[in-house]
Amino acid sequence: MVTLATDRLGVSLGGRAVVRDVGVSLDGGLVGILGPNGAGKSTLVRALLGLLPHTGTITLDGASLATMPRATIARRVAYLPQGQTLHWPLTVARLVALGRLPHLAPFSRPSAADRAAIDRAMARAGVADLAERTATDLSGGERARVLLARALAVEAPALVVDEPLASLDPAHQIEGMELLRAEADAGVLVLAVLHDLSLAARFCDRILVLHDGALVADGAPLSVLTPHLLAQVYGITAFFGGRGEPALVPLDRIR
Repeated sequence: MVTLATDRLGVSLGGRAVVRDVGVSLDGGLVGILGPNGAGKSTLVRALLGLLPHTGTITLDGASLATMPRATIARRVAYLPQGQTLHWPLTVARLVALGRLPHLAPFSRPSAADRAAIDRAMARAGVADLAERTATDLSGGERARVLLARALAVEAPALVVDEPLASLDPAHQIEGMELLRAEADAGVLVLAVLHDLSLAARFCDRILVLHDGALVADGAPLSVLTPHLLAQVYGITAFFGGRGEPALVPLDRIR
């Protein structure tokens, strides 16, 4: 178990406040980070990893992130950024193996334990059959799952994924959420930047909603994703339904 917390967290980019006064404590489960484009979601998760200058404080298991070695953070919090482009023609197995770098000394080779972690990650992400394929030759959906496997190979107690469902078809979107759900159920703190409201409502334990850089809602999915919030934050109406599980379908823009 790991705890990631912020107090009055703020980030400014280009002279503009992108994240404003965010205070939150995260200590388990699958946490969805939602909000319209430009709300500050990706900036928030990058700040949580210590990748951006910020005001306020961020702590990891009670210790200040600002004083923590980068290698320690990398072993404790695995990160899958959005929109990654592959430039080197590595095999899938070698690409996933990069997830073990935080555990390796300089110029050392992966151990048997590292290779086992790589195999587990590829199996969990459903890409074991792609191990010898060249990653740059994969489809967008295959590439997304391989990059997720690289993050899983870290085997960190916290996992931050930014739009992990991009490029995936509906079946693989569900599979991706099932995988993140399984990681959370196994004790990993999972933070996922998401756009699909229905999948977020169905799979997440907790929802954070950002709007204009501020945290405007934090709680259980059905207590957060209300008609009022969707109108105020997204400017939409939606259909709420489901058969034992919540379903939320955007309908119309509010003009």
